[in-house]
Amino acid sequence: MGSYYYLASQLPYLIYGQTPPMSSAAFKELAKSLLDESDAALMDLIDLDPQPLKSGEEGPSYADNSPASGSDFIDRWREWERTLRLNLARHRSIKTKRENSAPVEPPVFPSDAAAAAVKAVVAVESPLEGEILIDKARWNAIEVLQGGDYFSRNTIFAYLLKLILLERKASFKTDVGFAEYKSLYASILDSAHESAGESK
Repeated sequence: MGSYYYLASQLPYLIYGQTPPMSSAAFKELAKSLLDESDAALMDLIDLDPQPLKSGEEGPSYADNSPASGSDFIDRWREWERTLRLNLARHRSIKTKRENSAPVEPPVFPSDAAAAAVKAVVAVESPLEGEILIDKARWNAIEVLQGGDYFSRNTIFAYLLKLILLERKASFKTDVGFAEYKSLYASILDSAHESAGESK
């Protein structure tokens, strides 16, 4: 575990909105060289999407939880993000008045912060501001899920997720914000429609 302590203690502190001190890909490569084999393999499972697609797959419906990863942090992150996306789909279906466009009800837990984030998002008019609110909620969830042991693998996993969020924030531009916003929610709704058997 000495390598975990060394890696965690050398990492620059991250604040949401700052320029990423390194790319998520570079950090992943560095971390994999210092983690034990099983933890290094888990780095490939860390993603903003709780059900990242493989080549040739259709969009996920988020109807079911992802299979257990072997990491409580990753599993709890996936469930939080799944809850967020299901709440987004539900509120979007209410706003567009489309019946059965969000057939999967969000779980009761951990819907508190996720549901609150979605309510804040639907209350703002700016799509870009909505994206930023969502990512700030993600950032806070990552910090809570990480726990208090700052020299564990959870810190390394959380750091990678935060770098991914910083890269995402750096990619935002006001002129493309609306397109990204529409694309995200359209993909969620399309997945929900397919799960319900709706024709397009």
